[in-house]
Amino acid sequence: MKRFARTSVLLILCFLTSVSFSQTGSFRFAWLSDTHVGSTTGAADLGNSIREINAMSGVAFVVLSGDITEMGFDAQLDLAKAILDSLKKPYYIIPGNHDTKWSASGCTKFASLWGNDRFVFEYSGYRFIGMHEGPIMKMGDGHFPPEDLRWLDSALTTLSNRRQPLFFVTHYPLDPGIDNWFALTERLKHFNTQAVLAGHEHQNRIADFEGISGVLMRSNLRGDKSAGGFTIVDIRTDSIIFTERVPGLPTQKPWHALALGTRDFSRDTTTYQRPDFSINNKYASVKTLWTVNTGYTVASTPSVWSDRAIVGNSSGSVVCYSLKDGSVLWNFITGATVYSTSAAAEGRIVIGSSDKNIYCLDARTGKMAWKVSTGAPVVAAATIHDGVVFVGASDGVFRAIELSSGKVKWEFPNVGGFVEAKPLVYNGKVIFGAWDTFLYALNASDGSLAWKWTNGNAGVLYSPAACWPVAANGKIFIVGPDRFMTAIDAKTGKTVWRSKRYQVRECVGISENGKRVYARCMTDTVVAFSSAAPTQTAVWASACGYGYDIDPSMPIEQDGEVMFGTKNGLVYGLEATSGKVMWVHRVGVTVVNTPMIVDNHRLLVTDLDGSLTLLEYNQQ
Repeated sequence: MKRFARTSVLLILCFLTSVSFSQTGSFRFAWLSDTHVGSTTGAADLGNSIREINAMSGVAFVVLSGDITEMGFDAQLDLAKAILDSLKKPYYIIPGNHDTKWSASGCTKFASLWGNDRFVFEYSGYRFIGMHEGPIMKMGDGHFPPEDLRWLDSALTTLSNRRQPLFFVTHYPLDPGIDNWFALTERLKHFNTQAVLAGHEHQNRIADFEGISGVLMRSNLRGDKSAGGFTIVDIRTDSIIFTERVPGLPTQKPWHALALGTRDFSRDTTTYQRPDFSINNKYASVKTLWTVNTGYTVASTPSVWSDRAIVGNSSGSVVCYSLKDGSVLWNFITGATVYSTSAAAEGRIVIGSSDKNIYCLDARTGKMAWKVSTGAPVVAAATIHDGVVFVGASDGVFRAIELSSGKVKWEFPNVGGFVEAKPLVYNGKVIFGAWDTFLYALNASDGSLAWKWTNGNAGVLYSPAACWPVAANGKIFIVGPDRFMTAIDAKTGKTVWRSKRYQVRECVGISENGKRVYARCMTDTVVAFSSAAPTQTAVWASACGYGYDIDPSMPIEQDGEVMFGTKNGLVYGLEATSGKVMWVHRVGVTVVNTPMIVDNHRLLVTDLDGSLTLLEYNQQ
């Protein structure tokens, strides 16, 4: 009887498999990736590939797997859309990290142009699902947002049966270069996943993603060649074949073929790497008081007022949480994503939204006190100083607004790129960077330009726009993506010193007494510098051991400890005078935003996975 039962199960499985693949057919599609429209040859190379595809017969559709543009600017996205709309075939598209990191629109423009930033469709019996991993508005590893994982779960439940053959399209390779890669591999193994198709590395490569077949493809850019190129994918009854195609040249020989069939991942007994939280057992001086999972991407630092914390998220909500237990006290809904870091003062919360408004909310009730409309989304952090709100936007205008009334005191309309960082008010000036290569200093009284500084690099990618400037002893200190740390005369805007000795990037902080400036290096080390010295002078250097990290989480000091987050969920506490590591705590697996001090020995942190955590720490 048992033998009969086992035989019956095998026959049923064979029947389901035969049904799944009997309903599939042979076809061909074109696959493009990393088109980087906005780079030197990106638009031309994409146009060449599209003309080539249009001239080909038998191409059913086109898939694009991210990094459509060089920097995600609206004009670049508009140009890419115009070029792609000349395709005579249906196409399916997702963004890559270049489309989501430098997003003046708060990552809303992509979806507004193409209707979505993910896709799911069925063709000839095969299911294709495409989803990106950002990261949203940050430098760091890729990360699948919680809202996208919910969407994926919904898409997977609509499969005609769990044995339907499936292809998953994404941008990053499905490995630890994505901080929560396992959230995908573990899901995909419950289904008949034939392969994961990815880009990002600009090369043709065969991969294995925890037992799931992976294929990476070249960039569409020409590089040092005379023309770019893409991939032709042929699906046959029993195989999928990958061939490179360069416009104007004969199709090359296939560079990879993969057998198709029923995948049974349950047979894989390999133990795969997973994030390690054992560090939380090492330091008894720090503990989690509570954690709230918002369910949406949080790319900003919370503000604190009285007994409550306020933070926005990708759903467009600004939510107020009780510092006592993390319970929700109120929820204000805007019209688009909220990635702006809020500011709190005098019982009011000021925050920007990608719906092109700056909002002022009552901290007690969440009711709107006023709003100022802008000409573009607002992803910039606000600063409140002496009853005035100072805030940038993506419309080229920097504003000073009366906190009490919402009246615009002045506008500076000559910012050449979008603003995301928190402005600094120092010695009568407002200092902020923009994605146009410049650091601006405006006179706080009337908004007139005092000076603007540039590092001399014409590349917008190297703008001092993500770090939050700090100041002491008449100097402004910044750290840029060009790996330089710079001290600038606050009065004149002239460079005092500038050094690349330490490999730093976008992370800078100041001690409570103003004597030390902190910078986090890209690998393992935090350095404290003298703010008074005429040249870059290190006071101490601390080998923290966090590895390679470019998360722009600013170091902050409170009560003799320096604290910062990392790209993989770690929060550090260092002794301010020596750099000694006092404690480390892991709150998750992804980018930790700049922490917010609540009071002595309490720290509030958020991360890209949408968690809000209150930590309590004590000096040892």
